[in-house]
Amino acid sequence: MFPFRHHLFVCEQKKPEGAPCCSARGSAAVIEALRREIAARDLSGSVAVTPCGSLGLCENGPNLVVYPEGIWYSHVTPADVPEIVSEHLVAGRPVARLVRADEGALRSEIAQNRARALAAQRAREVAGAVPDDLSDLLRGFMPSRILLTALELDLFTAVDGCPPPGTAQAVAGRLGTSPRATRVLLDALVALGLLVKGEGGYQNGPAAGRWLVAGKPDDAGAALRHNLSLWRTWSTLTEVVRRGGPAPQAEMAARPDDWTVPFIAAMHRNATLRAPALVRAVGVSGVRRLLDVGGGSAAYSIAFARESPSLEAEVLDLPTVIPIARQHIEEAGLASRVRTRAGDLGRDALGEGYDLVLLSAICHMLGPDGNRDLFRRVRAALSPGGRVVIHDHVMADDRTSPRAGALFAVNMLVGTPAGGTYTEAEYRGWLSDCGFAEVKRLPLPGPSDLMVGTRPTGG
Repeated sequence: MFPFRHHLFVCEQKKPEGAPCCSARGSAAVIEALRREIAARDLSGSVAVTPCGSLGLCENGPNLVVYPEGIWYSHVTPADVPEIVSEHLVAGRPVARLVRADEGALRSEIAQNRARALAAQRAREVAGAVPDDLSDLLRGFMPSRILLTALELDLFTAVDGCPPPGTAQAVAGRLGTSPRATRVLLDALVALGLLVKGEGGYQNGPAAGRWLVAGKPDDAGAALRHNLSLWRTWSTLTEVVRRGGPAPQAEMAARPDDWTVPFIAAMHRNATLRAPALVRAVGVSGVRRLLDVGGGSAAYSIAFARESPSLEAEVLDLPTVIPIARQHIEEAGLASRVRTRAGDLGRDALGEGYDLVLLSAICHMLGPDGNRDLFRRVRAALSPGGRVVIHDHVMADDRTSPRAGALFAVNMLVGTPAGGTYTEAEYRGWLSDCGFAEVKRLPLPGPSDLMVGTRPTGG
């Protein structure tokens, strides 16, 4: 059984609503409880937990199997997990009250369930039924719009502020909304797992209570509200495809705070998570001066400055963004080494004498000509031997993967005149054309990578 002493397979198959399955009976909570308990007991090196498809015991879930013993458990709840871990995985004593010990009955039940599943599958094929995954894809906007409306109303904060549990009437009173419509929205959020409904009313579920309530330590509401802007632009996709580009929009510098603040908050949250990996990949050796072009909240400049006490950074961004960057810089205690400059990356000179120029989440906003122009100005801003670092989606040659990049290209189609996502070959060609040498790709965890080019020391 190398490398694990025990391997647990837990059914997590999802079926159409109303059909018996482990996921509908709470298998996700069982999996999470197992992972927490195994980590708490320092067993992660010897016990593996793997979510899997149907184990064939759908009416008796959640189900799991423990190997190498081949012990089958049914009707497992999160409350059973500490006992399974301590008794079975540690002490070697299976929990008898949950074990499916009758092998003949077990095989018969699995065979019956599989026969029913195959019959239902054949019937759907004959009828030409639309597959569930296609239906789910088409209706994916429904839960998205429900959550976006809740965010727009700040509903989760209102629920948190009601004497528990909050009634629909009380929540509507806080929001200034229709009681009937609010009740319908609250019930839908319960169905989505974001709220919990009891006899007296509604409470936030774990995820909503942690990330969607204003003022909580992990409040992500401001960043997530950027999706409201995306909803509006994505709703124009059909017309954009017909005419080849978006309708005229206000320049970013002229957009109101209700667009800029959520946008920068979303970028800050993402950048804060990715900055450590980016800094490690790029390194700070030989970097005294950094220019962060379109640096937004200054998250990357702050990370570089923290890594090297001798490094000074400058964030270039629009006048509407600079106050947000300054706030983050001051909160980080780095105002003496991370400075800001108002400017337009699309047309302004970038300065000179920098050892490193960072273009994070910038190139996708521009078309090929815009990127070439930017790379020329970046080269002029670098000292000989200095590097440009591009952090963005880097697409496969056929532009269909990574999936996140293919979808993001649509985001640029509806939101910019010429933006898109680009291949490694395109970045290499543009950088070479603009006088960069030693062009290379550095992979990062997640949906985006780095392209790095060096200004030759002789020019």
